Amino acid sequence: MPDRENDTSESRSATHPWRDLLRRWSEEWLDPVLHEQERHQPFPDEVRAARWLGSAGATPKELAALEARLGAVLPPSYREFLQTSDGWLDTTTSIRRLLPVRETGWLKDLDPELIDLSSGGREPVDIPDEDYFVYGDDQDPCAIRTEYLTDMLKISHTPDALDVYLLNPRIVTPDGEWEAWYLAHWLPGAVRHRSFWDLMNDEYRNFRGDHG
Repeated sequence: MPDRENDTSESRSATHPWRDLLRRWSEEWLDPVLHEQERHQPFPDEVRAARWLGSAGATPKELAALEARLGAVLPPSYREFLQTSDGWLDTTTSIRRLLPVRETGWLKDLDPELIDLSSGGREPVDIPDEDYFVYGDDQDPCAIRTEYLTDMLKISHTPDALDVYLLNPRIVTPDGEWEAWYLAHWLPGAVRHRSFWDLMNDEYRNFRGDHG
């Protein structure tokens, strides 16, 4: 039986203003007075010259190859992100890189130890829908279903840290969005969002709160 909200129908008609969001994020990160000195090392010269923390967008052929490799259709907002920028540097001080198409893959293949660390070797705890399907400020970070970790898509990497963004194909909205997780060493579980777009907007607000 599929989980509630796990509707495999998709819509690619929705658009998200990624370029506007990412341009603002880049300009604020690259402020030499406010932010660059907070990193372990400055952004590369070419990044500072371009005022852009990303790269060129992935091509339709590259996206199709990724979907074929995964055996899954990417959620719309994440696909549109990759079309805008194939990977990204820091979102916050906790996440160092959003992975490009060539490095994106299933968590169980890329980082199986993270599954063990996050689940603590314990049997999954039954989380009822009324506790699980809560997003925003009222969400309990402990209310995660660790059994989903084996099916997660890993889309970020931070060296020597557990902090990571994951997309969950087990929970899919009617418009094809996958639930998005921010899993961190300092959290008792994870912060979950209905979509990658929602996750990134929340992370941008956190970035502004920390650095504004």
